Amino acid sequence: MPRATRFAVLLWLLTPFGATSAAPTYIDAAPLADIAKVPPAQVAAGRPMLPLITWGGDIRTIHANGDARRTAAGSLFALAGLDFSLQREDRFQTQVESYLAGRTPYLRGTLGMIAMAAELLSQDPRTRPVVIYQISESAGGDALVVKEGIRGAADLCGKRIALQAYGPHVDYLGTILDGAGCKMSDVTLKWVRDLSGGDQTPAAAFYEPDVEAAMVIIPDALMLTSNGTVGTGAEDSVKGARILLSTKTANRVIADVYAVRADYLEANRSEVEALVLALMRARERTAALVNERATRGDEYRKLMQTAAELLLDSRDATADAEALYADAEHMSFADNVRFFTDDAYPRNFARRSAEIQSMLQSAGLIRDTLPLAFADWDFAAMRQGIEQAPEVDVARFDPGKVSAVVARKQQQGTLDDGAIFSFQVYFKPNQKDFSLELYAREFDRVIDLASTYGGALITIEGHSDPLGYLKRHKANAGDLVLRQIQQAARNLSLSRANAVRDAVIAHADSKKIGLDRSQFATLGHGITQPSTGMCGALPCAPKTEQEWLSNMRVQFRVIQIEAEAEVFRPL
Repeated sequence: MPRATRFAVLLWLLTPFGATSAAPTYIDAAPLADIAKVPPAQVAAGRPMLPLITWGGDIRTIHANGDARRTAAGSLFALAGLDFSLQREDRFQTQVESYLAGRTPYLRGTLGMIAMAAELLSQDPRTRPVVIYQISESAGGDALVVKEGIRGAADLCGKRIALQAYGPHVDYLGTILDGAGCKMSDVTLKWVRDLSGGDQTPAAAFYEPDVEAAMVIIPDALMLTSNGTVGTGAEDSVKGARILLSTKTANRVIADVYAVRADYLEANRSEVEALVLALMRARERTAALVNERATRGDEYRKLMQTAAELLLDSRDATADAEALYADAEHMSFADNVRFFTDDAYPRNFARRSAEIQSMLQSAGLIRDTLPLAFADWDFAAMRQGIEQAPEVDVARFDPGKVSAVVARKQQQGTLDDGAIFSFQVYFKPNQKDFSLELYAREFDRVIDLASTYGGALITIEGHSDPLGYLKRHKANAGDLVLRQIQQAARNLSLSRANAVRDAVIAHADSKKIGLDRSQFATLGHGITQPSTGMCGALPCAPKTEQEWLSNMRVQFRVIQIEAEAEVFRPL
């Protein structure tokens, strides 16, 4: 259960609950700033506490500390003049208490969690949180589970969705809904107290008839869906339940970060910068140690045993510690530069912070938007001394296997299965080019979806107008002629799909956004799937000019292919 203890609700900020019962008790989630008033204190002198959470990204922090709870001699932290006591604290409220009380200047959480607390913490300028470093992205371990009848994200609009109040999934849900064209206010949020374990959780609420979807951690998702397939109704599963998507697909949704008190950063900027530099170096050294574990076995075992002890309370839980590490995508120096400074990057800090603030406001968790602050590091100066692995463009999908999967789905008529999002663009008769002037909005949407859902396959499917074929069929043209017309329509529709793909990638390149070409698969359906439908073995003839034009389209689908394990190659 690597993610089961990742975060807990801010119980101390909520009114008391009654005794737990078999069915979950839904709660009202109010802005934290309206609930708690905690007087801040100055940061105490002495060895500062650096918080950890039970998450794979924190293994690099342990390595930077010398694979020890207290900073070891010769460690990256010690060489940087730092001295820490590492303390795991999965209950975010305890972190915030320590932060406000001055026991530590640091907060460890997701970007969304920091944003939810920012309104409260910014009531005093001394305790305003300043984000200093991105540790990782969730690349598996968090999931949206749905009941029968919900096939894609658009079907969530108007539904009742269970999630933990003040937990790590609020902005995750908001991102999914935004991609589907609806808002948090367009769904009924069924807030529960806990994240996992017990009967006050999203998983427990999912059993109830008044809940149609739930944001859960992967162990709960597997339980509800008969080990990730389709729930049978046996062994704690829910009949017909399935995972709509997880962060293996939506791998740019939950960002893990460190933040620091504004007053501490102002008084100790060089120390905080040294911490960030040490963590960046630790990322590279930890990755090298993991990759070379066959020849550096003793060092590797020491790291994983210490990680198991500090994060899982048992030095013997090394397999679980390894699973934690694999569940995260570990952000490099270059990733931090892009996240914090690249204005063109669709998933950058400023844009995601603004998105999160908007989602939290729509959900009623904050009253006013308050953009998160960044420490504004001089990354050019920081670059010196960072052991950076060379940046290599790696195709995340195997093109041959992608083609096989797509061809199979096309033949079986199952392209809709696993489709999270779907939308169309239209073209004019005889149109071959897709200019930015006409399609900039649609292309930007594709770029955003590709950047957010890096583990999803994006199909670009061309369709052709069947009217010419129907006219020749009515005129009793021979089978050979009709087959030639059908093939020409398939060829033309594939050519248009390729043209759209090339135009999207060129648009991204012009904005200095690198898209992975292997993420896109093009298809030419020809006249086999007209929007006007099929009338027996033939396409239905359009009755109006609008129906005629509706067949001239290119369709985009964002498809979850996590079950096709051989297709996707995680970084």
